[in-house]
Amino acid sequence: MPKTWKTVWITGASSGLGLELARLLDGDVAHVAMSARSEGKLKTAENSGKTLAAYPLDVTDAKAVAKCVGDIEKASGPIGLAVLNAGVWHLMDADGMDLDKISSGVKVNYMGVMNFVAALLPGMLERGGGHIAIVASVAGYRGLPRSIAYGPTKAALINAAETLKAELEPHGIKVSVVNPGFIDTPMTEDNPFPMPGIIPVEEAARKMLNGLERGKFEIIFPRGFVYALKALRRAPNALFFWIMRTFVLKKSR
Repeated sequence: MPKTWKTVWITGASSGLGLELARLLDGDVAHVAMSARSEGKLKTAENSGKTLAAYPLDVTDAKAVAKCVGDIEKASGPIGLAVLNAGVWHLMDADGMDLDKISSGVKVNYMGVMNFVAALLPGMLERGGGHIAIVASVAGYRGLPRSIAYGPTKAALINAAETLKAELEPHGIKVSVVNPGFIDTPMTEDNPFPMPGIIPVEEAARKMLNGLERGKFEIIFPRGFVYALKALRRAPNALFFWIMRTFVLKKSR
């Protein structure tokens, strides 16, 4: 399908899935705004692209996020699609809880997204259109071992996306939630455990873009692994915890 957006904004765009999505859109979309904390990486991408523009940003700074929306729309027109992809990942056991890292996860993964939604909605509501895509994770389906600093933030994003879709759809605003499995990115390269179904970042970005162009609510990949997690989501608690004890915890140690 042809691209239907004139201006796209991608957060977490200095590496991984966000950067690869920006590269896919480069030249096909008139304006691709890229945000992340790493100004150097964003500028490198901007200099090598056709329609890429760097907007360095700390997603936890609500005032800076609101200003960035204004700067992008002043330079490029209304944001038609916002892909909220910034996130942090901390592997953590329950007996080694680090409150600073847990707080960082909440501030970046959840409140960072809420900062963007709050800044985007006034304009989208006034225009009666727009598309917000929230990148969550299958880690938000159920409580998985060693994900106390990550999984709960993604569960919150899935819940928020469902709420936003119900409320914003009557106003002409589309909402999508992206729930990937394992992707080969800098975020996962040091994981000390098996990653079933891991896919290249280029493939993940193509699947996400395809889902966004089709206006899907939930976008998942790779399907086999995600469907397995969906089955666990519906499993009785006794069966779920037996699987975690018997297979997941033993393999992750």
